[in-house]
Amino acid sequence: MSTEHDWISTPVTADMLRGHLDVEVTANGLLPHRLPARARRQIPDDRLAVAEAQPSGVRLAFRTRATAIELDTLPTKRVHQGFPPPADGVYDLLVEGRLAAQATVTGGRVRTIVDMVTQSAEVREGPAGTARFAGLPAGDKNVEIWLPHTEITELIALRTDAPVEPARDGGREVWLHHGSSISHGSNAAHPTATWPALAAAGGGVELVNLGFGGSALLDPFTARAMRDTPADLISVKLGINVVNGDVMRLRAFTPAVHGFLDTIREGHPATPLLVVSPILCPIQEDTPGPLAPDLDGGTLRFRATGDPAERAAGRLTLNVIRDELARIVEQRAADDPNLHYLDGRDLYGETDYAEVPLPDEVHPDPEGHRRIGENFARLVFGAGGPFATGTG
Repeated sequence: MSTEHDWISTPVTADMLRGHLDVEVTANGLLPHRLPARARRQIPDDRLAVAEAQPSGVRLAFRTRATAIELDTLPTKRVHQGFPPPADGVYDLLVEGRLAAQATVTGGRVRTIVDMVTQSAEVREGPAGTARFAGLPAGDKNVEIWLPHTEITELIALRTDAPVEPARDGGREVWLHHGSSISHGSNAAHPTATWPALAAAGGGVELVNLGFGGSALLDPFTARAMRDTPADLISVKLGINVVNGDVMRLRAFTPAVHGFLDTIREGHPATPLLVVSPILCPIQEDTPGPLAPDLDGGTLRFRATGDPAERAAGRLTLNVIRDELARIVEQRAADDPNLHYLDGRDLYGETDYAEVPLPDEVHPDPEGHRRIGENFARLVFGAGGPFATGTG
């Protein structure tokens, strides 16, 4: 803790958080979760257990006159064995909705992935650290601190040089979104630069992001979590993980989609609900999974290993997925006028790929996230879109 200010300590409590579904009290502090405890007990693998605890879209929200803020946290950083460690996760501080400062926290635990296929990992303990923000504008203001989207973050202590009070309800609609690692924010530069965060800002809505790296797999417990979460607008971006994990055939995929949507509709019978198919991913457009990591040259890339000839036997590709999702939504929309479909290639398609390719053949870079976010805001929140004001 720095000493040049008269610090006021404020306990970090669940009511200071936005974008989470649950919190866990740990030996160190408060750990936000993006799935409730009931769902977490049903998680079958470490990949999703880690992903849901990474606070993509989760932020502290409060009102204060403070010009200096410190937040003590214990991060858990992820490293792939044999590759240089990634940069420390970024904390974005927003004042009245605008990015005003950024910070990082060094140290923390390190989770080293030793096998890319099985995701087996080794964890090394490390110390907590502090995200520091100074020189903020004087006067009363609404402040948000967006947590690093790919670092598990235990919240320990908040200090400010002026009192803190709970954030006021801005009356904005809540957008609940579920998707894969792209929605989670893989390769985005910082937490408010993931495509869902950019789209939420463009649409003027409050984001609850259930994008889970590698884990948009039509899990029933995720559908139940969405069913039970208050929301004004809901979207599900489906397909890419089902293909690149090679976890289903068409016979299983179709009823799984129906079941997922049925469960959401149990809690949100008339809420605008948008089904989004995968963005363009050339290696999987017509080639089934599973994906395999390609480490040649020291740069991680992916390749599809399935046989395109097996599509006739029900093996899934992105084009098969898009056709089936469009058919399912068209069928269901006859009785559900608030159900909509968006082809993911309208968010990122051939022109985008030619101009800003996918660095690892699967995930967009920061510019790709910006394009997807801007396109989603225009097509979905804009005039005539399924989430436009007054729709539904």
